[in-house]
Amino acid sequence: MKTFTNILLACLVLGASSITMAQSVEEKGLEIATEADKRDTGYIDSRAELTMELRNKQGDTSTRQVRVRTLEVSGDGDKSLSIFDEPPDVKGTAFLTFSHVKEADEQWLYLPELKRVKRIASKNKSGPFMGSEFAYEDIASQEVDKYTYKYLKDETLEGIDCFVVERYPVYENSGYVRQVAWINKKEYRPEKIVFYDRKNDLLKTLIYSDYKQYLDKFWRADSMHMENHQTGKSTLLTWRNYKFKNGYTDNDFNRNSLENAK
Repeated sequence: MKTFTNILLACLVLGASSITMAQSVEEKGLEIATEADKRDTGYIDSRAELTMELRNKQGDTSTRQVRVRTLEVSGDGDKSLSIFDEPPDVKGTAFLTFSHVKEADEQWLYLPELKRVKRIASKNKSGPFMGSEFAYEDIASQEVDKYTYKYLKDETLEGIDCFVVERYPVYENSGYVRQVAWINKKEYRPEKIVFYDRKNDLLKTLIYSDYKQYLDKFWRADSMHMENHQTGKSTLLTWRNYKFKNGYTDNDFNRNSLENAK
């Protein structure tokens, strides 16, 4: 009986340790994500210019020029407006996103040839954004509560000490079952994210590089390279001319601003 009791106590202790460990990695993952979000809070608004280079499996490329405006929203996800200037076949196309923390993001696309606004259905967020390897859900701001988290390990990536955190989309119609992110330990900024599709197969890898700091606080990557391992296609985003605190309001991010974007 004493032996049985000892075994039972040992099992209970091991079980409790396992639960504590599981909770610990989840809590640490959330803590890292929360700190990263905290460090990027307070920028108010921003604008930047973007070159989008699309590359197919054969290596052929096409380029698009885009202007991007963003408005920080207290208590909810950010708002963003993307305006395409080149090439001529997409000139005037505009894309508006209202990111949300606890609800599905709202997204609209203005097509100048049709002179109408098309709402992106909530179940289509895994589709490609303007033919790129970035999905509609990748374009929306990445709010903390959109995911649950698990800390995996510490790892050095290209000489940078990182936390490696796995995150799981809460949104049921996400195109991903999970993502693995390498977060810079010093600056709490993403260095790399690996995406797995709904079948849990490797889908894409996003690499951030050439970071610059603005207003002595906010880090932005000049280069974001997304590679699709299943199709052989890739998209390179090159950012420039960031400017913050432009005085934008909600009126700059609505249907009228979408149709009259300049």
